[in-house]
Amino acid sequence: MDVKDLFKKIEKYEGKQITLEGWVRNNRNQSNFGFIDFNDGTYFQSLQLVYDKELEDFQIISKIHVGCAIRVIGTIVKSEGSNQSHELKVEKVEILGDCPEDYPIQPKRHTREFLREVAHLRPRTNLFNAVFRVRSVAAHAIHEFFQSNNYVYFHSPIITGADCEGSGQMFKITTLDMNDLPLNDEKKVDYKKDLFGKPAYITGSGQLHGETYAMAYKKIYTFGPTMRTEHSNTKTHANEFWMIEPEVAFCDLNGIMDVQENMLKYVVKYVMDKCPLELEFFDKFVEKGLKEKLNKVINSKFVRITHKDAITLLKDAKVEWEFTPEYGQDIAKEHEKYITEHFNGPVFITDWPKDIKAFYMKLNEDGETVAAADLEVPGSGELCGGSQREDDYDKLLQRMKEFDIPEENLDWYTNLRKFGGCYHSGFGLGFERLIMYLTGVDNIRDVIPYPRTPNNCDY
Repeated sequence: MDVKDLFKKIEKYEGKQITLEGWVRNNRNQSNFGFIDFNDGTYFQSLQLVYDKELEDFQIISKIHVGCAIRVIGTIVKSEGSNQSHELKVEKVEILGDCPEDYPIQPKRHTREFLREVAHLRPRTNLFNAVFRVRSVAAHAIHEFFQSNNYVYFHSPIITGADCEGSGQMFKITTLDMNDLPLNDEKKVDYKKDLFGKPAYITGSGQLHGETYAMAYKKIYTFGPTMRTEHSNTKTHANEFWMIEPEVAFCDLNGIMDVQENMLKYVVKYVMDKCPLELEFFDKFVEKGLKEKLNKVINSKFVRITHKDAITLLKDAKVEWEFTPEYGQDIAKEHEKYITEHFNGPVFITDWPKDIKAFYMKLNEDGETVAAADLEVPGSGELCGGSQREDDYDKLLQRMKEFDIPEENLDWYTNLRKFGGCYHSGFGLGFERLIMYLTGVDNIRDVIPYPRTPNNCDY
């Protein structure tokens, strides 16, 4: 049986013999008895095993190393200790997988930096066991939210010839011999001899392809891996991450902000309901006040303020800024923090200057701003960004020219505006950013099982 099933109805099993399989987290032995902290990965809380000298294999059990995989047979009894209501009185232990004494994950506090060096073992610690369980539950909540609201789950291509942002931050892929590249008459790489007959890339976003399917299904969402070549060693950037990207036809900017707010509240509540022990751990050891912060998200009405009004608010604030807020420019982390604290909750900043936003965002009537919205949340800053997409064919082509994006590369995308196009909107949410917010963990490397960052691809 699983430990999770046991803890759900542990009183039911009192006095009954059960068999469990899992791993030893700690083995504290004394002359006449000992205790094993046992965890099988199905539940955050470990089960205490008690063994005494009356057992024939007492000496062998007392020397079982931390990290060993074992099968244990015993009886559930009430615990005399104060840390748990019940424990398992051991009758027999079988070692299924031994573990040497130099096993890196010992029952002591390890630094996160050290644990990144043993990423294949770190989910056996309390912190990462909790993080990746929350990641699993949050992923399920996202699917459940969209599926229950009639969205179609769309699998966008990983290999693409389209650059969504026009930023050039995409990994190139090829089957050509790097030591003997074929050249054309212009002495440039002859991609006609490559697998796809043209330059190809690993996707930086599923948005553009998602829009095409929204024109058939009305509401779709993507949820998958995304790769970008940013050479950034910050706590919030990684070269491989996961993105949630819904696209909704017949939906304007206000409508897509409603979707973002409803989705975030749903996911936060779902995780709080399903992972109470994990969140209690995070609240105690990672981020004090985490549960209060998350409850505020659930119970708040998200504020909506234009970029212009946000800059005015910042300029009027009696604060000495490191970066002076200016109209027409992006806002810094310190600004995001101030705005969310000022409104005491999540804030949508809308109607951004067109020059600092992507080509596909709908141009507002003023000709200077676009119908875009970034969601800022307390303690984290920007969590996700969305926009109404440009549905005017001519305006879209003009914006692509401004970004120096060749029309022929995206003719399939622009054609959507000619073949039954309609107003539509979408947003992108970095999944790891969401997990950081849910757990209080402040480094993206610690919410990805095997992080890919500059100079880091060891597993």
